[in-house]
Amino acid sequence: MKQAHHAAYVLHRYDWSESSLILDLFTRDEGRVVVAAKGAKRPSSQWRGVLLPFQRLQVVFGRRRTAAAQDPEASEVLPLRSAEWAGGAALPREAALLAGFYLNELLLKLLARHDPHPALFDAYALTLPALGARDDGRLESALRAFELLLLREIGLLPDLALVTQTQAPLKVARRYVLRAESGIDEAADGEGSESAIPADVWQRLQHELSEPVSAAAVAGLQQVCGDARAGLKPMLRNVLHYHLGTPQLRSRQVMLELQAQER
Repeated sequence: MKQAHHAAYVLHRYDWSESSLILDLFTRDEGRVVVAAKGAKRPSSQWRGVLLPFQRLQVVFGRRRTAAAQDPEASEVLPLRSAEWAGGAALPREAALLAGFYLNELLLKLLARHDPHPALFDAYALTLPALGARDDGRLESALRAFELLLLREIGLLPDLALVTQTQAPLKVARRYVLRAESGIDEAADGEGSESAIPADVWQRLQHELSEPVSAAAVAGLQQVCGDARAGLKPMLRNVLHYHLGTPQLRSRQVMLELQAQER
């Protein structure tokens, strides 16, 4: 039987014995899978410079046994058969590197294993180039766009052009907020221009999200996110933390610790 090749990215890697690694991969066709790369740490291994984060790979791995396949949560670690570099920019540095690990941490914690999300995989691939941007605004816009796409793909994002509880269209010239528990809601008194977003911007976001994932669609979504990134950042952070059940992600904590050291 011909072995299937899968487009993949390394989300996380763990030491396994003195010479091997356990890898959490995000694949286009199989979703998140965990594989064992035997001998990957040996100096002679052809995988030493290949199994790196943020680099697109073509991988082949063994299949689950029939009994395990019926219960994906209990499935064993799959053996990695081959891995080849399939393109990608140089590894991001400094703040951009932490931003990349932030994306990976979101995928690790919000995606179930063996649950394919090909559109999200494509969005991730299209977001990675923005990590190398020297413009902080572009980087922030790319992160907000990916957060929206992730929430949409896993069914946790309401229609941004409607008031969630009433399903009524947003009213022109009104400002709205995205709440973790109740979705899109009209801004209350005291929620000013910095914490609430105009109706037309929410409508533009929804329009871009309704397009199939492509380079043009992701770029368009990033552009709209740039117009509202000050308000989107705290809202999306609250929504993500609500569904993650944690007040802070590890990558965010590391970023804050580094910023504190620079002061």
